[in-house]
This record gives sequence, C-alpha cells and structure tokens, in this order.
Amino acid sequence: SRMTKALREKDGVNWRQKLPPIPTVPVSAQTRWSVPSTGAPGANTPPATAPRGESDQTAAGTERARTLKEEGNELVKKGNHKKAVEKYSESLKLNQECTTYTNRALCYLTLKQYKEAVQDCTEALRLDPNNVKALYRRAQALKELKDYKSSIADIKSLLKTEPKNTAALRLLQEL
Repeated sequence: SRMTKALREKDGVNWRQKLPPIPTVPVSAQTRWSVPSTGAPGANTPPATAPRGESDQTAAGTERARTLKEEGNELVKKGNHKKAVEKYSESLKLNQECTTYTNRALCYLTLKQYKEAVQDCTEALRLDPNNVKALYRRAQALKELKDYKSSIADIKSLLKTEPKNTAALRLLQEL
C-alpha cells in the first residue's frame, strides 16, 4: 500500500495506466528456472520425486499453455508463422483452447496448409459452436480447397451470429 500511495502521489489516480507492460518470460527461461539444482547446498527446492497434487499440475499446465500461446502470438506479429504453429501445438498438448486452435488455423492459412486449417477450425467449433473466427477461417480454407458448398454453409452460420460482418459478406460474394 505504501508503493500504491507513492505512485498515486507521483502519477495521480491513473497511475496504473502509466505502468510499463509486464514482459512475458520466454519458455526456454522458464524451463531453465523450473529445473531443481541437484546437490546445491541449501537449495530450497523439493526433491524431483515429490508427488504434486493433480490440481497443481493442471494449473501449471494451463499457465504454461497460456505462455506458449502468447509466444505464438508474438511470432505471428513478427510474421514467423511456422514457429508460431510449433508454439500453438505445444500449447494445445497442455490445454485445448478454442482461441489457440483459431490462431494456429490462421497460421495454416498463411502457410497455405488448408486441410490443417480446416481441422483446427473444426476443433475450435467443437469447443465453441458459434465461434465467428473459426467459422470464417474454415470458410476461407474450404474455399481454397474448392469445397464451395461447405464454405458457403459456414459463412451463412457466421452471418446468423453477426449479420453485418463485412469480411464474411465479402467472402460470400466471392463464393
């Protein structure tokens, strides 16, 4: 609370907006830190054989999956879609999440791997049947695979949820 008071005095009531973003720790660094140093005197790490509770493992897996997904997102921003696919795939092994599937599908579309994009979108739709991005990206992939009937069906499903989606309306025109 002392720190909050000092920041409020320095930057005013909107002090939180002026804080720099918290950097994400690369997975390589996380794995390096999580390995207990064996034989180090006075190491406060539990032995590697100590049983962990299942909820602890699930929480750790979910957190690691989120970090991997964020790293994938950063790689997409840099235009490195191949590496991003690897990060998203690692993330999905730990936690199957709708947005991770749609993000990987975007990479597959960019890499012209349309069958894989369709599979990812189908998985995303299994988790969230009305996911607009999954419907749109699957329609794009199906169009490239020349499955126009299925592509139109996906666009029509999307337009039931978002009737004014301009990208979807444009794609429907093309189809």
